Amino acid sequence: MVMLDAGEILVQRGLLDADQLAQLRGQSQSAAELVSSAIDQGIMEEEPALKALGEALGMDFVDLRNADVDLEVVKEFPQKLIYRHSLFPLSRVNGSLTLATCDPLDVYALDEASSATGLTIVPVVAERAEIARLMKKHLGVGSETVEGLIAAREEEEDIELLEDIETDGSELSEMAQEASVVRLVNEILIEAIDSRASDVHIESQASGLVIRYRIDGILHLQPVPPEINRFQAAIISRLKIMAKLNIAEKRLPQDGRIKLKVHGREIDIRLSVIPMIHGEGLVMRILDKGSMKFDLQGLGMDPYTYSIYSQIIRLPHGIVLVTGPTGSGKTTTLYSSLLEIRSPENKIITTEDPVEYQLDGINQIQVHSKIGLTFAASLRSILRHDPDIVLVGEIRDRETAENAIQASLTGHMVFSTLHTNDAAGAFTRIVDMGVEPFLVSSTVEGIMAQRLVRRLCNECKEPYTPAKEDMPNDFPWELLDGRPLYRPGSCRTCRSVGYTGRMGIYELLVTNEEIKTLAHDRVSTWDIKQAALKSGMRTLRMDAWDKAFQGGTSVDEVLRVTKGDRVDT
Repeated sequence: MVMLDAGEILVQRGLLDADQLAQLRGQSQSAAELVSSAIDQGIMEEEPALKALGEALGMDFVDLRNADVDLEVVKEFPQKLIYRHSLFPLSRVNGSLTLATCDPLDVYALDEASSATGLTIVPVVAERAEIARLMKKHLGVGSETVEGLIAAREEEEDIELLEDIETDGSELSEMAQEASVVRLVNEILIEAIDSRASDVHIESQASGLVIRYRIDGILHLQPVPPEINRFQAAIISRLKIMAKLNIAEKRLPQDGRIKLKVHGREIDIRLSVIPMIHGEGLVMRILDKGSMKFDLQGLGMDPYTYSIYSQIIRLPHGIVLVTGPTGSGKTTTLYSSLLEIRSPENKIITTEDPVEYQLDGINQIQVHSKIGLTFAASLRSILRHDPDIVLVGEIRDRETAENAIQASLTGHMVFSTLHTNDAAGAFTRIVDMGVEPFLVSSTVEGIMAQRLVRRLCNECKEPYTPAKEDMPNDFPWELLDGRPLYRPGSCRTCRSVGYTGRMGIYELLVTNEEIKTLAHDRVSTWDIKQAALKSGMRTLRMDAWDKAFQGGTSVDEVLRVTKGDRVDT
């Protein structure tokens, strides 16, 4: 079929007008390029375009999200045709092979498939992204590179290193710099970033290399082809070279940083390498500067909690603590808080380990413990720079806690984080460090405990009526009030996970006179929590139930992230 035929089909279906067709003809050399250009430029959507062309050529359109794939057929089909032409075999019935293509005009590819298999090809049309998804699912991430087929493509790289790398000239170093290894590592990183992964785990197991992505707090196993094990040493060495680590050192842990530009966005990657019994294990924390938005009201805080918290962070002096385990969003909350109160009239200085995101208008210090620049040491120096607001990345020891308290007593607003399970436990934790209780009770103005729960995908979440036997004992039936709950579904938007992104759940303890007295008297965390509840504090569990009732998250997420509230009898 010539280009004119394809263009006319799309014009007849109302997907293009004459002017657009004329413009596309000037840019394209073939009918396939014309269609691809129109989709890339946003002139038309891929699905209706493929349906129109498929109908004109007598081909059905197939939604591959719901398609059944015969794995035996995939194994037998020549992989070079899958990658070269973006074809994917679905099923075989007798002498006929159903083959998905995203380019129904490429009859030569279909003829080549017929010749290679000796079967009658029954072509069906499918979206390019869905074919790519099946390739990664059934053949594994990087399988194209492993096969050495990607070299046939003359495509511009999607990934760019922002810092020069140095090699030592060794054989391992040279192997890590081979084009196929570089592209394989790039593909692993791009797939992780496109999947919104926060961490990439590359683990050396007895069975070979295992790759897992942490997406919205949950680890997902990434399919990889068995042949990737041949490249295990080269992959690890390539990443160590990118992070400027010693590739010859395989006995000691190492930490490094990689700066990339992917799809035009700047990405920071923190790399940690630890020797394991079957080889080195790597974990990469991905910090996507372009996708981060520090907006206190957009984090999931309910209006009541936000109104109180926004008043506390604007106090002239005192300490505000954000508590929770690693990965619970404490840094995001603190950054959002600083940006909300930032102004030309106040000076904000932070000391962090590490500085994860650079914020305009805020002076940030990177802690270097090896040279003596600890939280405590940097905090002493910060106070000589006449700040109004200070952020200490974490209170880890007595010296840091005492310096933070001293800063608040001398008229500064101090923000910091602490590792405790709930808000009330922060008082006990600091006193256990050796700080006098009267200093803690007189300076801490508010404590925010938080966790992250996954957001249900709005495109596919399903309403349902819960059964009493399926709910936990503390489920607040009286608050449900006949409304439905929601559970995860499956769609393209969420990659069939049922969740997209995360939101915070919060427990805000405001230090009133009663709580100050209890903290001064060294009472238990339980007593402080009960006093806070009587003063109107809502626990993490309560906030999580509210999010579930509003359709934001699921009951499973509430149970996964929070503990049930004990009832004071």
